[in-house]
Amino acid sequence: MNGKPQHLDEPVLQYLHKGFAVLHHDMTVDQALAAIRTQKPSEAIVYFYVVDSSGKLVGVLPTRRLLVSPLEQPLSEITVRRVVTIPHTATLAEACEFFVLYKFLAFPIVDDQQRLLGTLDVALFADEVFDLAERERVDDVFETIGFRISQLHGASPWKAFKHRFPWLLATITSGILCAMISGAFEMTLAKAVVITFFLALVLGLCESVSIQSVSLAIQSLHGKTPSWRWYLSALGREISAGFLLGIASGTIAFLIVWLWRGTVLAGAVVGGTVVFSFLAACVFGVSIPTALHALRLDPKIAAGPITLAVTDIFSLLFYFTFATIVL
Repeated sequence: MNGKPQHLDEPVLQYLHKGFAVLHHDMTVDQALAAIRTQKPSEAIVYFYVVDSSGKLVGVLPTRRLLVSPLEQPLSEITVRRVVTIPHTATLAEACEFFVLYKFLAFPIVDDQQRLLGTLDVALFADEVFDLAERERVDDVFETIGFRISQLHGASPWKAFKHRFPWLLATITSGILCAMISGAFEMTLAKAVVITFFLALVLGLCESVSIQSVSLAIQSLHGKTPSWRWYLSALGREISAGFLLGIASGTIAFLIVWLWRGTVLAGAVVGGTVVFSFLAACVFGVSIPTALHALRLDPKIAAGPITLAVTDIFSLLFYFTFATIVL
């Protein structure tokens, strides 16, 4: 987890339910059922809590036990005396720990004198878990492009600028280098205009593969100390996957160029670039996060922008060089 959300430190009293049925220890089952019909509890009925004349909690009564017991049987005979309670001083985070530890569907909230103040059911715990999981999932998505969403939630424009702009410099730098590479191959572009039509396709495909590799590498690195054996194994898997992806995508790109422009050589340049650039993108996608992790830098934040920049430069350089040789 990337830090605990602040609202988990709020008092549990802000979340307790008060629309529950109160049963007295001297009632019979028949009287208890009549009291429940009169009180009409608003929350889902999981357990009934039994109190004495002073409102002190003396036991818990599971719904099933109440329904199957004889009507004349006293509640004192079927009440479970050992009750796990949440103190009124607990925080929401501490209350959630009760659900993890005891696996009950609801808990009573009591004061220092063990008087029943309210209840807390498992729905709240489920909401908190899914909300936190969703928050982490969103953070993971944004971390691959250079920042944590939690850093920018409600931030001022200046703070947002400071967090976001440094990683845009990687894109600006790669864009300038790509422009310089394009300028160096000006004669090739003038002689084979067709390759410019598919430049966006080549770069887009390679960036997609590299960010996939980065995401997989970051997930694998989570909580691990990478070794050379781990790195070579991960690299081998990614290169194999990248080769298959490159062959499939490169073949489609070759067919599109050939059928649309009627030139086999240009199709070979585009398709071949896709294959070799995919392999390079997978190598960068594994190697850059691993290197950042080894340097004790946060691979989640830095790997995405850096890998995309390096992939763009390599792909463009290979594309134009291949076109110069073939065309």
